[in-house]
Amino acid sequence: MTSAPSAASAASVAMSGTGQQDTAQPRPGQGPGTGPTDGLPLLHVPGTADTSNWIGEQRDMLRGALLDHGAVLVRGLGIADPADVDRALRQLGAVPLTEREAFAPRETHSEGVYSSSTWPPNQPMCMHHELSYTTEFPSLMLFGCITAPATGGATTVADASVVLDALPAEITQRFQREGWLLTRTYGNDIGASLTDAFGSEDRDAVERHCRAHAIAFEWLPDGTLRTRQRRSAVLRHPETGHRCWFNQIAFLNEWTLAPEIREYLVDEYGPEGLPFNTHYGNGDPLDADTVRVINEVYEAHTVRRPWEAGDLLLVDNLRTAHAREAFEGARQVVVGLADPRRAADCEPTIEVTLT
Repeated sequence: MTSAPSAASAASVAMSGTGQQDTAQPRPGQGPGTGPTDGLPLLHVPGTADTSNWIGEQRDMLRGALLDHGAVLVRGLGIADPADVDRALRQLGAVPLTEREAFAPRETHSEGVYSSSTWPPNQPMCMHHELSYTTEFPSLMLFGCITAPATGGATTVADASVVLDALPAEITQRFQREGWLLTRTYGNDIGASLTDAFGSEDRDAVERHCRAHAIAFEWLPDGTLRTRQRRSAVLRHPETGHRCWFNQIAFLNEWTLAPEIREYLVDEYGPEGLPFNTHYGNGDPLDADTVRVINEVYEAHTVRRPWEAGDLLLVDNLRTAHAREAFEGARQVVVGLADPRRAADCEPTIEVTLT
């Protein structure tokens, strides 16, 4: 972050020239490619502020805004490198979270601070809640934009309580009764490696983690690891009381993949060998129409703002789902994971046990 002459930073955290926060709301049918450019609250840092200390000085205001809105974009901080995101986490008083069970490789910059997940730039990352398949997930996420892409690449958001209310009852009621099941296969060239996911390739260490976190596992003769974990699809936010559609049911399902990628993976590894897939809690497969409906509801409630270099996006990971648009050009967004929260403390609709 750049340092400016010290000044009273209280708060002109409002949009320049208006004296008001910009809090435009999404409209039905606005997806990541067509949504407004003003779809989440934007706070402008005053030009006279000392940006190196601004987050700490405004911590209570930022935490309150995040609780009210679920996501807040701060512009004018001059986020320039991963150390700035690390500093922001600490000035917020956040507890860094060490990622386990990652679904894609990342680079670790410091405790709780990572590169964005490795994902093809021409493929969007659909709406999801980070690590919603774990028993302890980050309740706070920071996204720091160091390099903004030439086109696309916005980190879009959607309110999980609104999405829950908008989904057809026949979908949500079954998932509330049964939960959802994530199956994963480690060992091929696609997806996360054992080290990426568990921090070690040692079988004993991997098995200890699985047993401690209600993950069923089996080792295939060729050394491939397959896992199954059943989780609640809906949680209640401890602070707001909102019931939230909190999962990665659609994002990690085979029907969300581009058709040519899905066909290749099934041909290469078989339907049981996909790097990840999701199912109803009893193990039944999801059909393409159900996944399509979930993604369409997300799209109808997606809000966005294009990145500008130096931006910092704060996200309540339980309240708010996020996605990443496809993009062209260089893009560097650093991610902070913090404030671990146990799913068991959020009124899950099922008991999490080994499947």
